[in-house]
Amino acid sequence: MIQFKLNGQEQTFDGDPSMPLLWYVRDIAGLSGTKFGCGMGLCGACTVHRNGKAVRSCSTPMSGVAGQEIVTIEAIAGPHGLHPVQIAWIENSVPQCGYCQSGQIMQAVALLAGTPKPSDSEIENAMAGNICRCGTYQRIRAAIKQAAGVKA
Repeated sequence: MIQFKLNGQEQTFDGDPSMPLLWYVRDIAGLSGTKFGCGMGLCGACTVHRNGKAVRSCSTPMSGVAGQEIVTIEAIAGPHGLHPVQIAWIENSVPQCGYCQSGQIMQAVALLAGTPKPSDSEIENAMAGNICRCGTYQRIRAAIKQAAGVKA
C-alpha cells in the first residue's frame, strides 16, 4: 500500500509499485495536464513536483512517491488566480502547439522556487531537459525572467 499526497489530497495506491507515476496521475486520478512524451524522462513533458522539486513522472515509479507530496500543473495556481509563471507564459505568448507547456511550466516554477532571480545560464541549465518541438525557447526564457521580476 503506497500512501502519498496528490495536489494536497491523500491518496492510496495498492497496485504495481513499479508503475510510473504518470499513469497514476492520468489514468487513475484523471488529471490530463501532465503529458506523455518520450516515456524515458528525456523530454520533460511529464514534469511534476515531488516535494517541490521537478521530476519526470514517466520514470518515477509509484514506489518512489510513498510519503511524498506530488503537485501537478492542475494545482500550481493559487487561491488568488494563476501562478506568476502562468501569467508570464500567457503575456509572452509562449505556447505554440502547447503539448510541452505543462512540463515547461512545472520546471520553471521549480527553478524559481530554488533560484528566485535566475541568470540566463541558470535558466538554460534548468530548462535543458525540457524539449519544445516548436522552438519557443526565447519566449520561455523571457517568461521566466518576467515571472522572476528580471528584465528580459
